[in-house]
Amino acid sequence: MEVTVIRDRLFDYIRYADEKKVKAIYTMVEEEINERIDLWGDKNLLKEIDMRLDEYESGTIKTSTWEEVKQKAKLAKED
Repeated sequence: MEVTVIRDRLFDYIRYADEKKVKAIYTMVEEEINERIDLWGDKNLLKEIDMRLDEYESGTIKTSTWEEVKQKAKLAKED
């Protein structure tokens, strides 16, 4: 069974499952959920984002338009 089908079936199941079953499933994956949610609590990640934003806003780094990125990808694919 494809993962997308499994996700859909799990989503439907959880939407209508009784409270006890939902809590049991949540308990099994709670730690992993909290790790993903806490991504923005990572001070190093936030510092990196701030640094890159500052570089972009000050013009100290070269950026590319979406069209330039697509063109570079096409050229790289041809090599």
